[in-house]
Amino acid sequence: MIELDLALQRGEFSLELSLCSPARALALFGPSGCGKTSTLLAIAGLLRPRRGRIAIDGHALFDADANIDLPPAQRNLGVVFQDARLFPHLSVRDNLRYGMPRTAAGQNFDDVVHLLELSAFLKRKPGQLSGGQIRRVAIGRALLRQPQALLLDEPLANLHREARAEVLEHLRGLKHGFTLSTILVSHQPDEVIALADSVALIEDGRLAALQSVAAFESSTAASGVPVAANARATG
Repeated sequence: MIELDLALQRGEFSLELSLCSPARALALFGPSGCGKTSTLLAIAGLLRPRRGRIAIDGHALFDADANIDLPPAQRNLGVVFQDARLFPHLSVRDNLRYGMPRTAAGQNFDDVVHLLELSAFLKRKPGQLSGGQIRRVAIGRALLRQPQALLLDEPLANLHREARAEVLEHLRGLKHGFTLSTILVSHQPDEVIALADSVALIEDGRLAALQSVAAFESSTAASGVPVAANARATG
């Protein structure tokens, strides 16, 4: 269960969002500047809402009324940003192991490496990898933290067509291979259809609709991107 009820301000941009979804994979969908990434940053603890509550599977990450505001490191979330944020001086193996719990089993590492097809790159540094490989390492590192939920901020952004298809296919496998709550930020309908179970349509900092992915796919096929194209430039 994903519970979001928050209000925050970034300059002139105002975000007020309230939703509750039982979906295991929720997409925040809308045009650039509508508030998707701001919402994800608030969930991650990198932006503090003015008020509200954020909870995943009944575990409160932020609750203004109860005076709960867990630091990012205590939220037990795996976060994948657009820029991957790998350590350039570490090998792929060491990047993957960074942040792993000490009690994590070696089998978990092997399973993630196998799922993301990274075994051939474990000794390489990030500078020796393609864009798609870098993104896969970032996803693997987030998974190996054994998080309560996975946050994906436009995981296919800025990738060329082949790399985009490669990472999307691995994310599909991840969805079927891990029973993990996932929140995806995207403005690409094909990503949402492939990876989400439920879709929150966001317009100008407000929830326009909460749909099943089947309803989203149907509306996209009928009328193109089912949200307004005009949005503020912040958020």
